This record gives sequence, C-alpha cells and structure tokens, in this order.
Amino acid sequence: MRVAVLQMVSGTDLDANLAQARALLHLAAQEGVELAVLPEYFCLMGHHDTDKLAIQEPFGVGVIQQCLSDAAHEFGLWVVGGTLPLSAELAQSQPARVFNSSLVFSPTGESVARYDKMHLFRFDSGTERYDESLVLAAGQQPAMFDLDSHDGHTWRIGLSVCYDLRFAELYRHYARAGAHLLLVPSAFTYTTGQDHWEVLLRARAIENLSFVAAAAQGGVHENLSRTWGHAMVVDPWGKILGQLAEGAGVVSVDLSWDQMIQCRSRLPALEHRIL
Repeated sequence: MRVAVLQMVSGTDLDANLAQARALLHLAAQEGVELAVLPEYFCLMGHHDTDKLAIQEPFGVGVIQQCLSDAAHEFGLWVVGGTLPLSAELAQSQPARVFNSSLVFSPTGESVARYDKMHLFRFDSGTERYDESLVLAAGQQPAMFDLDSHDGHTWRIGLSVCYDLRFAELYRHYARAGAHLLLVPSAFTYTTGQDHWEVLLRARAIENLSFVAAAAQGGVHENLSRTWGHAMVVDPWGKILGQLAEGAGVVSVDLSWDQMIQCRSRLPALEHRIL
C-alpha cells in the first residue's frame, strides 16, 4: 500500500491553508497514493491559541470538513485530516474549548473515523510556554479504521496526534487490537522535535512491530513559531523509509505487508507480552 505524509507550514489564513492542503493531496494522488495524511493544525496556525475557537465546526458540517471530503472523493484517496477544531459540548460554567480532532475520509468522501486528541501538550522552558488545555478539550478514547487496500490486504490503522507520541500505552492498545499502521499527524515544536521526534517515532514502530506514518508542520510560521518538521514514514524494524526535513511537500512510500509479517515472525515480541 502506498501512503503519503504531508508536510505544511500553515499560516493564519484558513482559505490559503485549505488551498495548500488540497494541492498537496492532489500531488499525492498523482504519485499513486492510497492514503494521505495531513499534519496537525493543517487548517490554521494562528497568532493566538484562541484563534482555533473562531474556526471551530460542529462534527459533520463546515468548510474544513467539506474540503477534506471533496478532495478525498475527487482524488480517489483515503484522507486523514491531520487535525481541525471540532465543537465540544461543555457545561456553560466551563471556559470555551474545542476538540483537536483527526477525521478520516474514504475515497467516496464519507467520514469514516474520528479521533479526538487525548493527551494535551504542556511545556515551559522559562522562555517558551505552551498549554493546550487552555483551549482544547481532551478526547476520551482511541480510534481505528480498516482500509481495504489495492494490495489485497485489509490494513488496520490506529489514530493518534502529536503529543500522544510520548504515551506508549496508547500504541500498545492499538497493537493489541491488531493495528498494522500507526498515524501521528503532528506540529512538534522545534525545541522538543530536534531531540525527541525521530527517536519516539522509531520506538513506537519497533516496540509494536508496525509501520508509523507521521505528517508534520515544518518551518517558521506567520505567528513566528517554529516547528520541527521531518515528516516521515518508519517501517516495523525502525528504519526510516522516507522523510522531509523542512518546508511543504509530500513524502510517499510503499508499505510492504510481507515485510511487516516477516518482522513479526522473526521477532515475535508481540506474542511475548506479559503485562
């Protein structure tokens, strides 16, 4: 199965971001891709975290979701819409929040899976601070979907987002449920990414003997934040099959079912779990 991870340097203009996402999806389709993954916050990297609230959509309706659905249908792709802000129904006494949601669209344009980011990033180096919980509501459960590939196999695919990557138990849950491919659309900061991004992705692949596909934001954004980039695909043995260091682009890679089975056969670690 041929997959693509897309890298963007999203800005503050929703329409411009959607246009670039569509162009990259079109390019992926031209490269023979079946499954294309957009990065976290592909639709907006605003000046303020609260800018997400202004473009939030109810699940199932909105220009962002329509753009993803139309692209999937027109280009004949499975599309994973990185993340977009979906409205959260909270008590009136609670501050406004949105879910940071990853939606999957089939080649018919149908929305077939939704994952709300469960782990919310917080970081404070003294000069660089982030706290997603100020604007985001945390998701409550993992999500997977099955993709019947042109290669004759049904790939089970586990969904995650960015900071989730640090929580190995989520990916072990997917491995127990039979996942073959783990998706990690992200917007890793430059500070944390340069030290942790690659090693975490390769670790999740190795320990679960699964492919990992990680789309990314990669560059200096209009809001002057800098993301690490290095969108990549990793095989079940921990080898990087393709990556893009910085800037917008498409990384397309063929995933071999036989290679995954071979890795799991020669090192059956998933069968040796005790806990």
